Amino acid sequence: MPAKSKSQQQAAGAALSAKEGDKKVGELKGASKSMYKSMSKKELKEMASTSQSDKPKHKH
Repeated sequence: MPAKSKSQQQAAGAALSAKEGDKKVGELKGASKSMYKSMSKKELKEMASTSQSDKPKHKH
């Protein structure tokens, strides 16, 4: 599932970083914390790797 906004893509990247052990889970906030808990590493990787070219900053 591709990210629908730049913010969503960045949150997925932060959650993926925590899943891989590069970032502490305690540092996550908001959407990235929720994504960490509810999504698999594969799902996060797919969402984090989405191109940002045509994405809005936030999804309305």
